[in-house]
Amino acid sequence: MKHQSALKWLIPPIFVLALLAAAWGLFDPTPGQPYAYTNHRGETVMINGRGLYQYDTLSTAAQMQGNDFITLVVGLPLLAFSTWLAFKGKLRGQLLLTGTLGFFLYTYMSMSMLTAYNNLFLVYVALFGLSLYAFILSMMSFDLAGLPRQFSARLPHGMIAALLFVVGGFLSLAWLGRIGGPLVNGTTPALENTTTLVIQTMDLGLIVPLSILAGILLLRRSAWGYLLASVFVLKAVTLGLGVSAMGVNMALQGVPDSLAIVVPFLAITLLNLGATASLLRNIVE
Repeated sequence: MKHQSALKWLIPPIFVLALLAAAWGLFDPTPGQPYAYTNHRGETVMINGRGLYQYDTLSTAAQMQGNDFITLVVGLPLLAFSTWLAFKGKLRGQLLLTGTLGFFLYTYMSMSMLTAYNNLFLVYVALFGLSLYAFILSMMSFDLAGLPRQFSARLPHGMIAALLFVVGGFLSLAWLGRIGGPLVNGTTPALENTTTLVIQTMDLGLIVPLSILAGILLLRRSAWGYLLASVFVLKAVTLGLGVSAMGVNMALQGVPDSLAIVVPFLAITLLNLGATASLLRNIVE
């Protein structure tokens, strides 16, 4: 695997720091109680008031802890397994590793900018930077010229491309629907205790264009289509699991209408899990 020596230096600290951040986020014993707070826009929110996320809203803290749980039980084991497989020179391992690094990049990019400042701020920034450069090096490790030949002709290109378009369309409709109404009415969408829509920025600016581009290139049998589609569906599995865990935890914390987000994201997870299995099954090592 190309750039293996550099990745050997980048991946272990990602693992250790993510383990620290996720465990601290879940098990910080700092006591306290939620309390109401009216922000500068006149929006009244409930501040968590306890643990690492004591300055975040109750809803945001529940989301962060749901993501911490998925990082511990899915992200870190997958990072260890995919690294081992990739360093053995297996294409399946390289694809799994790149998609997993995409999960860590997205997670800690958002936490660096969205989480209220706490003692782990520099850990989030370090994880964001390490994941970014590890992801770039992992993307550069593929032999693009020979990549299409390593996928079986039985690969369902159309089905996977359609799934990519569906995910991109779903995220576009979900976030533009949240933004469009208030924009037309001259009001502000619910921001809780943030100043702007960070996740919506990342999804509409990065994830949606990537899903559409990957789908088009895969239909054209482009080498970049195989690579981007593989990375996207692997990333979408962990994203869907993370958001589903967030929704369940929000419901347990009493955040209204939380379970409404679980069903579509569980569906996204299952569909992308099927696409991932199809991609990995149709690789010719």
